Amino acid sequence: MSPRPKFRLVLAVAVALSALVAGCNKDKSGTGAGGVPLIKAGTIVTCTHIPYPPFQVEKDGKIVGFDVDLVDLVAKKLGVKQDFIDTPFENFKTGAFLNSGQCDLVAAGMTITEPRRKNIDFSDPYFDANQALLVKRGSGVTNLETLKTTGKKVGTQAQTTGEDFTKSKGFDPVSFESSDALLNGLRSGQVETVIEDHPVVQSWMKDPSNSAFEIAAYLNTGEQLGIAVKKGNTKLLATINEVLAQARADGTYQRLYERWFGPMPTAASKP
Repeated sequence: MSPRPKFRLVLAVAVALSALVAGCNKDKSGTGAGGVPLIKAGTIVTCTHIPYPPFQVEKDGKIVGFDVDLVDLVAKKLGVKQDFIDTPFENFKTGAFLNSGQCDLVAAGMTITEPRRKNIDFSDPYFDANQALLVKRGSGVTNLETLKTTGKKVGTQAQTTGEDFTKSKGFDPVSFESSDALLNGLRSGQVETVIEDHPVVQSWMKDPSNSAFEIAAYLNTGEQLGIAVKKGNTKLLATINEVLAQARADGTYQRLYERWFGPMPTAASKP
């Protein structure tokens, strides 16, 4: 027996609504190659904090950098494109933006630490990082010891391992939200010295407008950087590690390193 006309109409509306909902859900989420889950169809969304040159920085209206290039390799492996969310650094350490589904991964020059591992999962290390002490030329500061004796104000970027390191050495640093604000604080005299990731400081020093400053000391903190994902996202994590290993093996990693940092030290080429 055929359904009555009214019932057929209700059934047709229900089917149409179901298809619409399914279509909307498909637009909001998806998978990459190998069944890797993604929060947005056709896209891998990266949480980062800009500017943090040369890892990520906006140039000519486009976000570029070493981290960006590495995640582009992951995106290519998954058959998707990369998009970005720019958010304060503290949102990364807690895993808040990963857990709330606002991004798939975090690539922000972030140091792997045990406290952070409680909230997020890290890829294999992809970069050996240390800190640098940047001062005004002729300041008389040559290391942390002389910095203490001069009593000069030191600035750091908020919520970073550089800030943690500075505090662990007995300093009470002035905290700035971003690396850009930190550099401006030095330029304007809000602080007289800064402690920041060495590659970032190197990037600053390429700008002739910063010639009034010099790197007083290279601070070996033994840090390693990692790309972060939501805890338990094993498929995406495995893909990232596979891409990083392949990039090192085929020379892509060295090419990208030298593009953004210059000649690669031997230690940096190790997996």
